[in-house]
Amino acid sequence: MEDHRGKSYAIACAILASMTSILLGYDIGVMSGAAIFIKDDLKISDTQVEILLGILNLYSLVGSYAAGFTSDWIGRRYTIAFAGSIFFAGALLMGFATNYAFLMVGRFVAGVAVGYAMMIAPVYTAEVAPASSRGFLTSFPEVFINFGILLGYVSNYAFARLRLTLGWRLMLGVGAIPSVFLAIGVLAMPESPRWLVMKGRLGEAKRVLEKTSDTPEEAQLRLADIKAAAGIITEGGNDDFVPVSKKTHEEGLWKELLLRPSPPVRRVLLTAVGIHFFQQASGIDSVVLYSPRVFEKAGIHDKSKLLGTTVAVGFTKTISVLVSIFFSDSVGRRPLLLSSIGGMVLSLTGLGLGLTLIDHHPDGELRWAIGLCIASILAYVAFFSVGLGPLAWVCSCEILPLRVRAQGASIGVAVNRGTSGAITMTFISLYKAITIGGSFFLYGGMAAAAWVFFFTCLPETQGRTLEDMEEYLGTRKDDAEEAGGIDA
Repeated sequence: MEDHRGKSYAIACAILASMTSILLGYDIGVMSGAAIFIKDDLKISDTQVEILLGILNLYSLVGSYAAGFTSDWIGRRYTIAFAGSIFFAGALLMGFATNYAFLMVGRFVAGVAVGYAMMIAPVYTAEVAPASSRGFLTSFPEVFINFGILLGYVSNYAFARLRLTLGWRLMLGVGAIPSVFLAIGVLAMPESPRWLVMKGRLGEAKRVLEKTSDTPEEAQLRLADIKAAAGIITEGGNDDFVPVSKKTHEEGLWKELLLRPSPPVRRVLLTAVGIHFFQQASGIDSVVLYSPRVFEKAGIHDKSKLLGTTVAVGFTKTISVLVSIFFSDSVGRRPLLLSSIGGMVLSLTGLGLGLTLIDHHPDGELRWAIGLCIASILAYVAFFSVGLGPLAWVCSCEILPLRVRAQGASIGVAVNRGTSGAITMTFISLYKAITIGGSFFLYGGMAAAAWVFFFTCLPETQGRTLEDMEEYLGTRKDDAEEAGGIDA
């Protein structure tokens, strides 16, 4: 008889962990509108606006790199708390910024926190979730990113009518509030059972698995699989703790991943990196961060209407991601992902066409072209949120083997944020060089390339345990090789 209390507990853990993603979402959403007022108040150029909006992604590389070490050292749970505390400081620094340089310092601190949050939330959730609902639960970070974006847009709209010097500072400063709730929520979270096993703390891992599995038998099977994947061999079944060689688990992982990877590990890493690259190269952050500017190019000039329309974008993204949450475990990852990217290609083509027509008729108002642009943007963010947005995090964590999952995930986040930074820091310059319509045709071409990549390289991961995925993809080491220095 299935006991759904385990799934309910796993859902609660996933929600708490995924709250870290609100930090990134809020920053993306709020900066899209705040940049309008920051430019007027601090008298900065378009190039400085590009740098301000995109630099957080490059700063986050520091956090994503450090998160791999931190999460293996102090655990997934405390890494989440650490990310929240850093973002709290960053939000306050940005809220109290008196000039552009001060604001950039706050962006650096917030960027480090975002790097931590984006790496740790999907890893923790994937490691806690049972196979039957892992797609559902691992999509939660993207839900909270979208929810954060929506909160950022609402914050723009709410504070836009305050005086210029106060409004944008409040928009940025209130981003510290989610960090407080995150710190409180971490107190109720268990540690990842897979991290506990890697540290030899089998008794604690067993108790967590019993709470997050549908049946006691499933918990026992999951524990046995995790022990096998970690190379831990125990003679008895009731060992609460076994000694673990630090050298085996904490040294040489980067060499195994980057310098001497086996062919299966190399293939999995390239797939994970490709997932994150194409998620951002298809232009989502340009649409979200620069949506007021895009709508302005489409013919909407009133600031209140601009910010109101961006709220519609945030609402559409938040609602659409629920489709992925409820169908990724039943329909499968590949069908959702390929359908999502196909819709993105069509939407970006429509957006490019609408903006090009408006550019060629500067004196005449083409209402149908404005309508096409708005509809294309809403369709684009909807298709992205149905598949590529959440499933990039789901699939990249699922295919990485346990022993290098934290390190592999941090590489994926680094590629994700680096690509996003390159896209957002060049968008204004790009559309000035090849027109704004041409920019979205280019993103459409990248989305088409993404469809081909996922069709040829990405395996279906639906319904498999993480340990079974290692067998399926050939990334598990032999027990004798992995168990060197680990015994009981």
